[in-house]
Amino acid sequence: MTTMPITPTTSDDELLRRMRSGDAQAFAALYRRHQGPLYRFALLRCGSAGTAADAVQEAFMGLLTGRLSYDPLRGSLPNFLFGVARLLILKHEEPRRREAPLPEPDEDAPEPAADGACPLDRVLASESAEEVRRALARLAPHYREAVILYELHGLSYLEIATICAVDIGTVRSRLARGRAALARALRSHAPQAS
Repeated sequence: MTTMPITPTTSDDELLRRMRSGDAQAFAALYRRHQGPLYRFALLRCGSAGTAADAVQEAFMGLLTGRLSYDPLRGSLPNFLFGVARLLILKHEEPRRREAPLPEPDEDAPEPAADGACPLDRVLASESAEEVRRALARLAPHYREAVILYELHGLSYLEIATICAVDIGTVRSRLARGRAALARALRSHAPQAS
């Protein structure tokens, strides 16, 4: 019996089916397809290249060994992998969270002035990637993951709610507060007009 060749249009579900039947090339194709975005999310979420790499490896190994059970009726594979990586990072951060809670952004700080453009769009267009990365790292984790998943990965509120195991209203709130805190952090690095 011959199997169809793996192409860029081969679906995740087909690759998973073939992987579970022992096709190493199917696993490699899934890994190549999803490793980059998953690693970028994990790295921005936790700030540690080692922890991010470990989370990605553990997520894929769980998928390969069957320890993690992906159900395509409950969402897409990338969103499932984002959720798994998020939980692995939370598990890794648990000891530190018990020792010293992260400070919440200042809720009483004034919101950025509305001058037509979204503050995040203005900031991302004018700031270096390193400054954005540092500012993201200073956000509380629950705000950081909402901003990363929405702004950098283009996920919907519903997809983020599923990944983070919260309701859509919470996603909206976290995204709004995260964006505002990010804009405030980046505004302090912006060159002052003369």
